[in-house]
Amino acid sequence: MLYILIAIPCLLIMGIIYGYNSLVSKKNRMKEAWSGIDVYLKKRYDLIPNLIETVKGYARHEQQLMEDLTKQRIDAIQAQGAAEKINTESSLSQNITRLMLLVENYPDLKANANFQQLQTQLETIETEIELSRRYYNGTVRENNILVESFPANLIAAAFKFKSGIYFELSEPAERETVKVSF
Repeated sequence: MLYILIAIPCLLIMGIIYGYNSLVSKKNRMKEAWSGIDVYLKKRYDLIPNLIETVKGYARHEQQLMEDLTKQRIDAIQAQGAAEKINTESSLSQNITRLMLLVENYPDLKANANFQQLQTQLETIETEIELSRRYYNGTVRENNILVESFPANLIAAAFKFKSGIYFELSEPAERETVKVSF
């Protein structure tokens, strides 16, 4: 009987330790995944001024788009935390798409070697962001399952572990297929 009285609290403590460590592991994987996204977003931020300068020479009357892109880039760089960063990235991505569609109206720009190189770099970065976003969302899913599942949710509540925020497309326009007509 004494062994049972000792074993039950020991098993309970071991379960709490295991649950806590699992929550810490999921939280750190989520942070690491967000860090990966941050690296590619920084690369994209660095590329945007070069794209804008290249396009400016050809599309002088598209000044408002250039100004919007510059402002949104600054907002995205200054955004703090995943939630704010996700919101600013949504607008920035939408205007980058508008910029790429604008290029279709300027055959000389499309043929410009510098622009082609920048466009290729942007496409590569966008692919990497998408892959990183998928990985991040997977880690958020795993974290959220653990934070919301019983009995881990009791440990999560006690130690103030939170559910993660998915990096999703928030603008309805981003969900639609872009139509390009010639």
